[in-house]
Amino acid sequence: MKENQRRNAMVSGLNAHRAGRMSRRTVLKLLAAGGLAGVGATLWRNRSLSGSASFLAPIDEPSSVSAMIPGTDAHAFLQEVSKGFSGKKLRIVTEDTPPSLATRQLVQKEFTPLTGIEVDWELLPLDQVLAKLLSDTTRRAGAFDLFYLDQAWIGEFCDMCESPEEWLSKADLAYPGYRFDDILAPLVEHVSTYENKLCSIPYDIPIIITMYRRDIFDQLGLQPPTTLKEWLSTCQTVTKEMAPNVFGSTAQWRAGHYALHCNMTSWLWAHGGSIFGKNGVPAINDDRAYEAMEYMLKLSETMPPGVTGWDWFEESRSFARGQAAIYASWGEFFPLYDDPKTSDIVGLAETARAPVGKALRPPSDCSFGETPGICHQGGSGLAISRLSKNQDAAWVFLQWVTSADVTVRASIMGGGASLIRKSTYADPRIKARERVGTGTTRHLPNTLDAIMNQMGTEPHFPGWEKLATQSFAVELGRMITRQQSIKKTLNQMAHAAEQAVDS
Repeated sequence: MKENQRRNAMVSGLNAHRAGRMSRRTVLKLLAAGGLAGVGATLWRNRSLSGSASFLAPIDEPSSVSAMIPGTDAHAFLQEVSKGFSGKKLRIVTEDTPPSLATRQLVQKEFTPLTGIEVDWELLPLDQVLAKLLSDTTRRAGAFDLFYLDQAWIGEFCDMCESPEEWLSKADLAYPGYRFDDILAPLVEHVSTYENKLCSIPYDIPIIITMYRRDIFDQLGLQPPTTLKEWLSTCQTVTKEMAPNVFGSTAQWRAGHYALHCNMTSWLWAHGGSIFGKNGVPAINDDRAYEAMEYMLKLSETMPPGVTGWDWFEESRSFARGQAAIYASWGEFFPLYDDPKTSDIVGLAETARAPVGKALRPPSDCSFGETPGICHQGGSGLAISRLSKNQDAAWVFLQWVTSADVTVRASIMGGGASLIRKSTYADPRIKARERVGTGTTRHLPNTLDAIMNQMGTEPHFPGWEKLATQSFAVELGRMITRQQSIKKTLNQMAHAAEQAVDS
């Protein structure tokens, strides 16, 4: 009963916020009390870029193995399996992003005609997705056959999901050439697994990479920085030579916002620090963390005025307007810089490998699955609901939607979105777009390198998101606006972390 009351209160709060009857601050407190403060990030983290439809390429590019091509193994499989599933209907709700809209179009073009399985696919802002999943699982209604799980929610919903491990052994339902081992191992571990249980299949992977202006670097005789010292020096040089027209860097530093926390973790991890040390003991106020915060404040001197009010969208717009020479942020924004509709710097942006950190703290010296790496990751997975009455059909759909061919086609139609499989980064259709132009994939080689070699993952425990989106974001906001010293900020964060673990 108490569990249902907790979930119902969160659903009511989200609905009231969406209707304008409850402030964001109030609903965040309600969600935190319910143990799901992770929505504090997701209320802000809708990645639909000014309307998904405007970012879709008009042409789908199937390959020689696509299910829509008669004679392929995938075509034969979907037609054969349809004998048992034709007429069934699956329901799924996901965040409204260009790749999801593209994939939904592919469902109507390929999956449903071949299988006879209808797919009712809603695209909504992320907070509304969460509200629907909470309502469904609270009432045990089984309204959705598949769940879209932001990594911040995986602990909340993992017990309501069918483990893909069990389904992968079903030979009669195995999608041809699916190859689960082709899915990038870091994503399986850090996006789809909770407390050693595989809960979902990775679906997308926003990750922080380095982006810079080639023309400015050429003009000033600079090379992409490979160390933290070089990064700061580069930013200082550009600012000295070109401000106020162009600054060294830009940032997602809105005070009190989850974006600021994401940026902070990259520099913290790169300086050898971490949120927690061993045995759940906070490490956020040690010497390495102090050095990282000093570094951030030095970087702030090379940024445009106003960064303390910018989230990732405003940060991206500042780079697209030509206000900065280099910055580290979500690689999914990179294609916008090659699009004349959204950029003043078409053809001038490049990506580079992130600088090497001073000394990464090993995960064995951290807690709660925290994995230090300069390239902070976000992401989501798709899971089969334990409440679904159509689990076999849902598994067929889940394999198809995360197959190599479909993810490549959705990436191309969705404007160069990130990919979850190793093979897809080498797909000829992806490689052909490694050139300046709308829907570019020029950023994907460095995206893959970031995932495989430099990816950083936040801790995961029930109180984590409340800690990150409320306590940490607020304290860091006071620090970057010079209302509070580094020492006091870190001590406050450490105290909050200790309380979060003990609660």
